[in-house]
Parts: sequence; structure tokens; C-alpha cells
Amino acid sequence: MTRAKTTEQTAEHSSATPLGWVSFVGSGPGDPELLTVRAIDLLKQADVVVTEAPEHASMVRGVLGIPEPVEPAEGEETPEPVGPEFIDGGFGTDGQPLANAARAKAVVKQAKLGKRVVRLMTGDPFLYASGPEEAQSCAKAGIGFEIVPGVSSVSAVPAYAGIPLTTKDHQEVAVVTCNEKIDWSQYADSRTLVLLSGVGMIGDIAKELVAAGRPAKTPVAITRVGTTTEQSTVESTLENIAVDARAARMAPPAIVVIGKVVNLRETLSWFETKPLFGWRVLVPRTKEQAPALSLKLKGFGAVPEEVPTISVEPPRNPQQMDKAVRGLVEGRYNWIAFTSINAVRAVREKFDEYGLDCRAFSGLKIAAVGEKTGQALEAWGLRPDLVPNTDNQSAAGLLEVWPEYDEDLDPINRVFLPRADIATENLIAGLVDLGWECDDVTAYRTVRAAPPPAPTRDAIKTGKFDAVVFTSSSTVRNLVGIAGKPHTSTVIAAIGPATAKTAEEHGLRVDVMSPEPSIEALTEALAAFGAARRASLVEQGLPVAKPSDRRPASRRRSRTS
Repeated sequence: MTRAKTTEQTAEHSSATPLGWVSFVGSGPGDPELLTVRAIDLLKQADVVVTEAPEHASMVRGVLGIPEPVEPAEGEETPEPVGPEFIDGGFGTDGQPLANAARAKAVVKQAKLGKRVVRLMTGDPFLYASGPEEAQSCAKAGIGFEIVPGVSSVSAVPAYAGIPLTTKDHQEVAVVTCNEKIDWSQYADSRTLVLLSGVGMIGDIAKELVAAGRPAKTPVAITRVGTTTEQSTVESTLENIAVDARAARMAPPAIVVIGKVVNLRETLSWFETKPLFGWRVLVPRTKEQAPALSLKLKGFGAVPEEVPTISVEPPRNPQQMDKAVRGLVEGRYNWIAFTSINAVRAVREKFDEYGLDCRAFSGLKIAAVGEKTGQALEAWGLRPDLVPNTDNQSAAGLLEVWPEYDEDLDPINRVFLPRADIATENLIAGLVDLGWECDDVTAYRTVRAAPPPAPTRDAIKTGKFDAVVFTSSSTVRNLVGIAGKPHTSTVIAAIGPATAKTAEEHGLRVDVMSPEPSIEALTEALAAFGAARRASLVEQGLPVAKPSDRRPASRRRSRTS
């Protein structure tokens, strides 16, 4: 009887204090895109993320689309936190690295509060990590857990360096966690060696391997911060690696590969040879439009930095827009012409305000200035009737395909044109010449954004950016207005002739001009410029350097030679 009561009390206690769940998740070697699908799913569900590296919190926010926390201005309330709570599992409050036991204690504590905990670990939780010890602590505390393997730096970093660990001729690999007690004589054969934590003692390791019988000419490669755009690799041999690593300032985190497979890097290097690899590229765009351009730049190896120069805001007087939307519903227009994604967004927001949907466009012909604007319409459930040819997606291109007004075929001769407050008049004049009447309505305003932080302004003026991509004349004017002119060593890329002309009027030399007004064409043109520049440096026997690495004077000389 007493035993039954005790069991019942235990059950009541268990239900009153439910235990959480811990997911030990490998973050991979550094590139956020190497996170597994399962890892991202768990991060979305997490109440708490216990990090390991300083960059983990920003990486998680980036993957989940969560904004970075902002300190409230004086007198303002602290905004509600968005996303999971972050706990630093790498360092304690005293700034010292936490021991495995301390990390495990923090994880168990959060799980005992009934929370879903993600313990985010560099690389793989069960490979060269404290995952086993922390998981044992969870098991001891009766807390459920799971292991989500991460892409290991052992294989990923050499792969990003263009070094396969095995080939048909070299099929044995040994992975060694380095310390002073390793007997290197057991690795005197020809198998491939992958060394973890070996960069600091690579000179001594190389000497011992040569003494044990490895040829002094055996190839060696050290890759630091692998899979990131800061990755760098030094190639050498056992007899020279100590000197070469010191000259290249190789430091942890780094992976060392020893063996003949290193020779394949000459033909298989793919990551560090991307046309814009490591280029710091300034993206002066509206806050809403920057991500698409940044994504394309990342694909070419660049490190984009978005600086809002234009803020899109509602018109000062909304009555004109209200009247036009009522006229649209009442059938006053034959056409509506969208000249930007922002115009689509502005009209859609006004429709939402009135409780309307895309059915109000019934009987109305729709024109879009280009494919991207057309895609924004299709996302709304509308298919444009008129889009310019792909080789001229602009207001001028739209006029080329716009039909003349025919009083026998067109019941109404009026066009609704929702646009920005600073739009040019060429489209209106062209439509009037074709016999149409236009209601040119300010659907949104483009205003200059606030200046970027002082370090960014300094980087722009002193040439710390390798390139700037301008996507409109207004981005040129506004960037110069809020941050000053880019340095002469910075590569200037413009989306078209009008933007290039504005840049030149502001004293900028345009190096790259897109063959057509699209983000894809602009980034591809900049990538082609970067690839040609790289090939030229290699052909001249010069080190491959970024524009920001070279003195402006030497760059000007090379352009005139």
C-alpha cells in the first residue's frame, strides 16, 4: 500500500515538472548552407539554442530569417525577442572557455525546465566534439536526446579546397587528432593523413614524419576557415611546410592534408577560384530588394554587404491613389501598367486596405515592365497581358510593344499608371503619342535612407570594398549623398546606361555595365569581370589579389599597360 502511494506521488511529480528534449546538432564546418534539413527544422522548433562558436547566433538568425536584436533608443521599450533564446555554451561570464561539464550543466538545466533545446556544435557532435560527454549527462538526468550529425570538417574542408581524400590510387585515409604523444612512426606509409589541431605544431610533425620514412617532397596542404569566403590554402611539402605556413600566417581553425592527393588541387580547386571569391561587395538597394541580389553574388563567391540607400514609403497624399483604385473597380480604365515590383506591392496593399482581391482586375488589361514585375503579379494571381522583349525590359521596351489606341477596338482610352514619385515622364509621353490618356498616380515614394554606420562609410571611402553594384540612378545619388563616393580602387558595376551615366556624373569610373537591366545580368557581368581579372593576374605570374588588396596607383598602372 505504501509502495503504491509512493509510485503515485512520483507520477504526479513527473507530470508537474515535464522534462524537455535536447537535440545535439552539428552546424558543419562554417558555411550555413551546409546545415542539414533536419538541423534547420529543429532550429525552427527550438525554445533555446545553446551555441558553441561566437558566430552561431548570427548564423541561426540568418537561416531562420530573424532580425538581429537592436538596442532600443532612450525612452523606448525593449522589443519582444524574436526566435529562440540564445545561451553561450562556448564561454562563461568571465570570458573564459567553458569546460565540457559546465556546458552539459547548462544544457540539462534548460531541458529540466521543459524546453526544447538545440545544442549547436561546430562540425559533428560525435567527431572531435564534446557531444558524447554532454549526451551522457542528459542520459544520467533522464532527459531524452537525439544526435543530428553535421557535415564534418574532416571531409568538407578538403573538398572545398579541391582535395579528394581518396582516389582509385589512394584509398586509405587516417584522421589524427594531434597532440604531443602521437607516435608518428606508425604513419610513415603512403596513406593520406588528415590532421586536426595540427597547424600549430606542423613543423615538428613534418620533421617526425620525414624521420619515420615519409619522403621530404610529400605534398602538404593547410586550409584555414574552410567552406567560408575567408578560406585560404597553402600548398607545400613536408620539408618546407613549417616556413610556408608561417609566411602565410596559418592559424586555427585549419585542416592539414598530407599525401599525393594534394596534387589534385591544381585541377580540382573550385571554391577559391570562383570569379568573385572573397570580394566584399557593397549592395546599395532598397531593404526589400537587397536579398535577391546578395544571393546571386554569394553564388559567385562574394561577401555582399547590404546598405539601404532607398526607403519605400506611402505617398504623402493617399487620396489620388484611393481615387484611382475606385476608378479601377468601377471600370474607368482599359489598361494598368506596372513599372516595378514596388508598384505591384503598393497597389496590392491598397487592395488589402479596401478588402479587394485580384478579381477586381476582371476585364482590365495588365502590362508589366519586365519578367520580375510579371512574377510579382503572378504571385498575386494575375498574369500580365503585355511584357517587353527580354532584350529591352524597360519603359522604352514597354512602349515598343504597346498597341496604339483604336477607338473601334478599345472601349476606353485611359491607362492607370501607379508609379514612384520620382519616375521619369518618358513612358507617359510615349503613351500619349499612341493615343492613350494616362492617370499618372504616385503609388509610393522613394526617399533617401539614413546614413550607414561610421565603419561602413569609412570602408566605402578608403577602398575596403572590392566592388559596388548600382541598380538604379537613385542608388548612385543616394549612396554618394549618405556615405560619400566609393574609392577609386573599387570596381563600379551599373545595371544599365542611365545608371552608368549617373555614376559618371558623380565622378565614378564605371568598370562593368550589365547588357540588360536585370539582377542576373548585372551579377553575371561583374563575375565575368572578376574572372577576366583573375586570369590576367595568373597569366602575368602575379598573386591573385582582390581590388581592395592592391594599391590604387598600381591598379591604375595595370589598367593603362
